Amino acid sequence: MAAERRWLLESGGGRFALLADNGIGWAVADLALHFNGALSVPLPSYFTEAQRLHALDDAGVDCLLTDAPLDAQEWLEGWRVAGRSGRTGLTMFRRSLDPSTCAAAPAGTAKVTYTSGSTSAPKGVCLSATQLEAVAASLAAATASLPLSRHLCLLPLPTLLENVAGLYAPLLRGATCLLPGRDATGMSYAGPDPSRLLGCIGDSRPESLILVPELLQLLVVAAERGWPVPPSLQFMAVGGAAVPPLLLERAAALGLPVFEGYGLSECASVVCLNTPEARRPGTVGRPLPHARLRVARDGEILVSGTTFLGYLGDVARPAGGELATGDLGAMDQDGFVTIRGRRRNMFITSLGRNVTPEWVEQEIRQFAPIRHVMVSGESRPYPVALVSAAPELPAVDIGRAIQAANARLPDYAQVRRWWRTATPFSFDDGLLTANGRLRREAIAARYGAQLDALYQQEPAS
Repeated sequence: MAAERRWLLESGGGRFALLADNGIGWAVADLALHFNGALSVPLPSYFTEAQRLHALDDAGVDCLLTDAPLDAQEWLEGWRVAGRSGRTGLTMFRRSLDPSTCAAAPAGTAKVTYTSGSTSAPKGVCLSATQLEAVAASLAAATASLPLSRHLCLLPLPTLLENVAGLYAPLLRGATCLLPGRDATGMSYAGPDPSRLLGCIGDSRPESLILVPELLQLLVVAAERGWPVPPSLQFMAVGGAAVPPLLLERAAALGLPVFEGYGLSECASVVCLNTPEARRPGTVGRPLPHARLRVARDGEILVSGTTFLGYLGDVARPAGGELATGDLGAMDQDGFVTIRGRRRNMFITSLGRNVTPEWVEQEIRQFAPIRHVMVSGESRPYPVALVSAAPELPAVDIGRAIQAANARLPDYAQVRRWWRTATPFSFDDGLLTANGRLRREAIAARYGAQLDALYQQEPAS
């Protein structure tokens, strides 16, 4: 580590980007930049060429570290090879920049993480080393009662959740981080390769994992079909999106140690987490010690404590100041938090009723292995749904799932008509974000005619 830190310092670079597959090289480079106090920008491999170039220019990056130099040479212009690390194997590219032309970063910025959101030009979230370390310390303490000594990183390390909770927190505990690349894990933004993923988990015998709901679904289905769950597993954190309650029940029936959590990039990753000592299924747990959370009168979740320094290039904000998250939720008398959906996704029917689509969608997904469902109904008399499901799922099962969900919903939130898409929503077709969230505007634009047609039919009773 000391040699890597010296090499990076001697490079003369001011701002560094890191573009590489999961592995020891990524981790060593990231930690060396962290301890050097350098501004670093992890670049997700799923970014398009245009998004990569936007991030490099937006952040004023003058040094790029990558494990794919031949590929980088094809899309980098005005950069030169400045060396190769003898420890990580990463190649450094350099370019000359006038510092006065670079966007100002708030004082104390150590890492700029670009959100995957719904826009083609993602925003850079500025975080300090102190904030990142505080979250990692909270996470390490939250699992201190478990003898976790082997964490398997499945999510890409540029994902802030895996970077902080899957690398920094385990290392604080003295645990070993297993960092297999995509070829070993089968992880892909177009969808994981189940056989390679399950094989990697089985061979690695991890004690902890971080999953998104889609990966949890994959593991649950595999276990129900006979896949031997490694007995070493003690802690499976799930976040990134809402988890259907029925999926949690199936996981519990299999004895899977699933713990839901909640966080945002703007809050330096994890805010709430269920723990072995304080666990309430169906909630995202209690706020961790580094964060303070309250729910406004209108239901919006407000967080303070380790909130970001600002977006790169925008006016700096008070470090730790209260952040309106845009998420709607509730906190019970014991401090457990429930997330109900995004404020901006809420729609109002023509009858004046407010509907949070995530609520309805989650209810539907409980009753069938539907990959994704998008509910809409702005200024319409009732909600309708677009259903994205595997071809082998019979249409009658989708209909039954919607009927079962409607039986649990008030009449104004019940889905009266639905339409099945010919192909499942995916990241590659631009309809899902990298962590599996719906790009609602893109879906509505793609399937606008089908949505309109649903209101030309008689609603189901």
